[in-house]
Amino acid sequence: MTTTPPPRTARFYIVAVLVGLAAGLLSGLFGVGGGTVIVPALVFFLGFNQRLAAGTSLAAIVPTAAVGVVSYALTGSVSWIAALILAAGAIVGAQIGTWLLHRLPLPVLRWGFVGFLVLVIISLYIVIPSRDAEIEFTIISTIGLVLLGLITGILAGLLGVGGGIVVVPVLIILFGASDLEAKGTSLLMMIPTALSGTVGNIRRKNVDLPAAVAIGIAACTTTALGAWIATLVDPFIGNVLFSIFVAFIAVQMALRAIRAQRSGS
Repeated sequence: MTTTPPPRTARFYIVAVLVGLAAGLLSGLFGVGGGTVIVPALVFFLGFNQRLAAGTSLAAIVPTAAVGVVSYALTGSVSWIAALILAAGAIVGAQIGTWLLHRLPLPVLRWGFVGFLVLVIISLYIVIPSRDAEIEFTIISTIGLVLLGLITGILAGLLGVGGGIVVVPVLIILFGASDLEAKGTSLLMMIPTALSGTVGNIRRKNVDLPAAVAIGIAACTTTALGAWIATLVDPFIGNVLFSIFVAFIAVQMALRAIRAQRSGS
């Protein structure tokens, strides 16, 4: 795969729109940015390299997350203070992540991420969120939110994901959030995180803006639908569905790491 953008054919825009529709639905349903769908799709279907796909994905997440936040806010499922604290750490982390994108061996990072996702899957069957639960703010929890935001921002910059795959389960398991509050808060945190990472990626020419715009606009049309479906799903069933989604991502990342090792990249 080369770093040159693919030709702007009808197929290019059709694929981008279809990817956006799928990413938007998952974003609203699970409180993620959709990068876990966007990045591999850009690599496999449009021939993007890993870095360009990650940067393009992060840019497309901005409008997607914005629509998701509005959808969750209408049901009161956003912790604005927690999101701002997370964002403070994530903005810094995103800059670190985009800087590391050119310097770290990605296979090592992927294997570490796969291990984390396995722990997340196990935890989702131990802790079942209550719809009435809310995040409680103490000095310790505030520091924890900043650190979580920092780690999430680094992963966002490195992998092109909004960070929801990390933030949602951690807010539920460690911070006592309900599943809906975790998803809404995660989406709000993503907006400044993705903006920060995108600025860094644009400077480093790691963004295909036409693809990002097409994907982002398409995703906005299905994000609200996903958020509405999330309110209808029982918290335990929501955990099961999210664990299946996380398992799919873990397998995907593991396969990508294996291919990277075989190719020596």
